[in-house]
Amino acid sequence: MSDRPRVPYRPPRLDPDTMQARAQAFYAHMDGRRSVRDFSDDPVPRSLIEAAIRTASTAPSGAHMQPWTFVAVSDPALKRQIRIAAEEEEYRSYEGGRMPEAWREALAPLGTDWRKPYLETVPWIVVLFAQKHGLRADGSHRTHYYVKESVGIAAGLFIAALHEMGLATLTHTPSPMTFLSRLLDRPKHEQPFILFPVGFAADDATVPDLARKALDEVAVFREG
Repeated sequence: MSDRPRVPYRPPRLDPDTMQARAQAFYAHMDGRRSVRDFSDDPVPRSLIEAAIRTASTAPSGAHMQPWTFVAVSDPALKRQIRIAAEEEEYRSYEGGRMPEAWREALAPLGTDWRKPYLETVPWIVVLFAQKHGLRADGSHRTHYYVKESVGIAAGLFIAALHEMGLATLTHTPSPMTFLSRLLDRPKHEQPFILFPVGFAADDATVPDLARKALDEVAVFREG
């Protein structure tokens, strides 16, 4: 038995109609979320970024190790460095033969290419790093468990928190992303996981008209 102190947990038990209404409202809200590539340069208060990171950090994690670090960047010079480095890697992928033709075909409907001007337009770039292991006060390593799973859940909550605020983002994963470790001066036990440009959608922003898979395409129910 753990010697960690325990506290009562009594989430409210809602009536079925209220639960269904809340479920449908949340689904409708999240179904309106889209990945954005056309951003406004309007400022976003740091307090909103902090709130989104706090929300993300409520994610469950293996052995409660919380193996993530969010690095938030608003410095224009650093954002430009990130854009230049990201575009260099993306150019090699799109134009240099690193990206298989099937992948390029899959991306074609989205209209993406190696150019990432939004990395300078947005008021914030937030890079999520996964901690391969922890560090104790004496410098020794502390094992982290289910790192990718834990960090992935935190990323999802971060996206949901931004959408709830009315902010837009995009999951950007240039490959490789080692330049982010260098530019952001992160320790060796942290690996870049996702880069999030964060801001308001531009007034003239457009997104691909995509349809999500139906429930029966993504879920299987085995009922007794």
